[in-house]
Amino acid sequence: MSKSERKSVLPAEPSHGYEFGGPLGAFATSFGLPLVCYLASFLCNDIFGCPVPSALHPSTLTLEKLKQETGWPGILGLASFKVTGWVCAYYFFSLFLQAVLPGVESEGVVLSSGGRLKYKFNAFNSAVLTLTVALAGTVYQGPDFPLWTFIWDNYTQLITANLAIAFTTACFVYVRSFSVKKGDPDHRELAAGGHSGNLIYDWFIGRELNPRITLPFFGEVDIKLFCELRPGMLGWILMDLAFIAHQYKLYGTASDSIILVTIFQAGYVLDALWMEPAILTTMDITTDGFGFMLAFGDLAWLPFIYSIQARYLAVHPVHLGFLGIAGVLGVCGFGYYVFRGSNNEKNRFRTDPNDPKVAHLKYMETKSGSKLLISGWWGTARHINYLGDWIMAWSYCLPTGIAGYLIQQSSPAPIQGGQSPADGSIVGGAPVATEVVQGEARGYGMAITYFYVLYFAILLIHREMRDEEKCKRKYGKDWDEYRKKVPWRIVPGVY
Repeated sequence: MSKSERKSVLPAEPSHGYEFGGPLGAFATSFGLPLVCYLASFLCNDIFGCPVPSALHPSTLTLEKLKQETGWPGILGLASFKVTGWVCAYYFFSLFLQAVLPGVESEGVVLSSGGRLKYKFNAFNSAVLTLTVALAGTVYQGPDFPLWTFIWDNYTQLITANLAIAFTTACFVYVRSFSVKKGDPDHRELAAGGHSGNLIYDWFIGRELNPRITLPFFGEVDIKLFCELRPGMLGWILMDLAFIAHQYKLYGTASDSIILVTIFQAGYVLDALWMEPAILTTMDITTDGFGFMLAFGDLAWLPFIYSIQARYLAVHPVHLGFLGIAGVLGVCGFGYYVFRGSNNEKNRFRTDPNDPKVAHLKYMETKSGSKLLISGWWGTARHINYLGDWIMAWSYCLPTGIAGYLIQQSSPAPIQGGQSPADGSIVGGAPVATEVVQGEARGYGMAITYFYVLYFAILLIHREMRDEEKCKRKYGKDWDEYRKKVPWRIVPGVY
């Protein structure tokens, strides 16, 4: 490609430097985070415990012992053509529903090229239909409904399949981004931060802002929007439901803790899908290119890491009781109140500043004509919605309690409560009983079940820092003035 051709693909807004630690950070993240998905799967299991016993005694750790305790299937066992085929079928089913179900059509924000992209929103309808089919199957076949057993029995292979799709998609959009030309009639353009010239970094962060592809029957598909709100988000709910089914199959009941976690997380997902048009003003759509970062986050990290709590509870039920349920509900309710209240206030103000619900709010007008709220929710902190999001994250983890368990096997086995109804295999002429106890693992499992809270805090703080940089570039000195009026970033009085 000649120098003049390279210039022709650059967007109006210049590149704004490296993020995420530059090329080295992008490389480490691209290979490190997928490894975390596998580690969470192997180190917290239904074979030996959560964490596995060797993790409690590092001095006695050996590779062979670790392989035994984690149920290591071997490199070739990490993947399955059959599982990958069914995962691809699930993706095509999502595409099919997007194409055939009715939806609301909207236009996105004005692009740097001056145009707007059109979007069709029906993710909520698609999710409801899918979940209805799953419900019907569960009513008919109970916890043995093939979808639930397939997810549990092929969990590791599902991780690999979704990682492969994320990797392939990232490579496809990266290569295709080089066909973007200035003044493209389809409003294709590069993301401001995605054309650094470094292959690894640009592949990770995403070169093209809103890559689209036209497929037979399915029509035009916005790849970024599809990945953001469809396979992974719905997959998160399906994972949780599969884990409820597994717990019911083992113990003959579903604990209040796993039901509560699933209700919270399903509510979060369905709320996001119901409010689908609101995504058009988020940084993911307006600013970030689509590369491995978003592809992996949407398709692999979200469904497998965010569902860790339900997976833990499937093996080790926790019974909260009335007071425990009330406490967790209070945390979730408060978080949702902050999250949804602040987002609704912002969206109403952006849509119609004269709306009676927001007309009383004070704002600061910038030289660019934008209005920045300095009262109401957004007068308490510049990113107050992130606080609500993080508080809700606690309600996903708290039901696991002081986590950690060990799987103990004994023979012969007395029949008593607490044993898994799945027990009964014969070894040496005597039945083997499998009992789940906390033992010395108590508390150590929190490193896994509460990982989401720590990770989410880091994610939100990093996102807030990116927001700040973006706003500083956009508003200049006006942003400095705004920061004086609203000094707190996320937590009023603290940060």
